[in-house]
Amino acid sequence: MFILNQENSIANHFLADLRDVDRQKDRLRFRKNLERLGEIMAYEVSKGLSYHSNTIQSPFKEVYLEKITEKPVLISVLRASLPFFQGFLNYLDEVDSGFIGASRMETKNQDPIEIDLNYIAAPSIESKTLILVDPMLATGKSFVKSVRKLLEQSGTPAKIEIVSVIAAPEGIEYIRKNLSIPHRFWICAVDEKLNAKSYIIPGLGDAGDLAFGPKL
Repeated sequence: MFILNQENSIANHFLADLRDVDRQKDRLRFRKNLERLGEIMAYEVSKGLSYHSNTIQSPFKEVYLEKITEKPVLISVLRASLPFFQGFLNYLDEVDSGFIGASRMETKNQDPIEIDLNYIAAPSIESKTLILVDPMLATGKSFVKSVRKLLEQSGTPAKIEIVSVIAAPEGIEYIRKNLSIPHRFWICAVDEKLNAKSYIIPGLGDAGDLAFGPKL
């Protein structure tokens, strides 16, 4: 598991802005900070992709440089992931992309959260590296359900890179127990826990509402 804030960097400044209730009033700034963190995490994830030496003709002589050879598939989960997703696209600009629409459903039993996948559009992920991005990894159910749906419709990936801004330990553990395909976590910060309503504590609130406005 890669955890970005275990070392000091400018990323911690962006994380602090995202959590700050006064800074959160500026939606443009909130979205931009998510995008910036997407760029940083794309850089980190890119280190694990496949590369091949290429001959490049510079103005003075040929040079040999490593360039990415594989073409991963990047999938955005939930509306809150769109700015984060854009940060990835800014760096991994040649990847194939897909989108998953999901929403929380309140239940009457002891389990307070179920996930409804109401939209999915994805290219083939067969034998590819699948990068799933969602800024908030809370229960982990949306990730697991998204993967299962992708397996039904789009093939079986070689491996999965799960990328979030903030994660709860419970969500990480749920994914580990329910996802058999080789996978790794790339997270900016791991927080304390989930509360009774399955929101991350301390978290930052509802990332989708903060980025785009309250939903009905």
